[in-house]
Amino acid sequence: MVDRVKTIFEYAKERFGTDLEYLWKNDANSAVLRNKINRKWYAIVMKVKRDSLCLEGIGSVWIMNVKCDPMMVGSFINRKGFLPAYHMNKEHWMSIVIDDSSVAMEEILNILEMSYEIVDKAKKSKGKNRTD
Repeated sequence: MVDRVKTIFEYAKERFGTDLEYLWKNDANSAVLRNKINRKWYAIVMKVKRDSLCLEGIGSVWIMNVKCDPMMVGSFINRKGFLPAYHMNKEHWMSIVIDDSSVAMEEILNILEMSYEIVDKAKKSKGKNRTD
């Protein structure tokens, strides 16, 4: 596992108390990061074949899917290192390539923070509209 992936996992543990979840028996390279309170996913880190992402080259690359405001998805995916979400709703999710040259680590962690906040607020705002 690359150092950048370890950094993401350590940040999620320290900042949000997130324990990694490996949901797929045949895939030890796909970890889900879930909000501890409302159990909603805020990120998935996985290793994916480059050709599955329409990326040049052979082999695989680490990516992180994150929740994103639909108004912002388009501006991100027009930049190097950002892709339409791999196997997720492309309106609300995007993928970030986790390599040493595409996206700065600081930006990756800021986007992870944004994704967590979106998921965390979603449950709280729904609760405010309840009438019970």
